[in-house]
Order: sequence, then C-alpha cells, then structure tokens
Amino acid sequence: MQVNIYTNPVCTWCGKLKEWLKKWKVAYQEFNLEDDDKYYDEILQKSGQLAVPVIEIDGKVIVGFQEELLEKALFGKDRN
Repeated sequence: MQVNIYTNPVCTWCGKLKEWLKKWKVAYQEFNLEDDDKYYDEILQKSGQLAVPVIEIDGKVIVGFQEELLEKALFGKDRN
C-alpha cells in the first residue's frame, strides 16, 4: 500500500495526521510544500484545491484529516 501525504509545517492538522499514522503504524512518504513549489501543483491537480493535508492512498485522495475516511481507505473498515 502506497501512502503519500502533502503537508505544511505550520498546519496543525498535518501534525495530527502524522501522529495518527504513526499510532496505527502506517508507513508514509511525506511531501512538504515548503520544500518544493511543484507540490502545490500536484495537490491542486489531485484534489482541486490547495488545502492541506492531502492524503493519497493507492491513488485515492482524501483532503483534510478525516479519520473515518482514512480508516476505510487504509483498513477497509472502521477500527473502533
């Protein structure tokens, strides 16, 4: 499973997302928007907006830290 996350260091929800992914031991590749301007173009193309975090799980894009959608995309069901 390929998990990519697009983040910004001043984004509170990005930090919460990374903590959540670590809690569930989900490996991910992070793309920090401050590192390269091309990431802005990528998230705009993938999500249609410039909000972060943007999470891409095997090609499925989720905008924002939405635990329920993440659980379904990562685990196939709710973890509760």
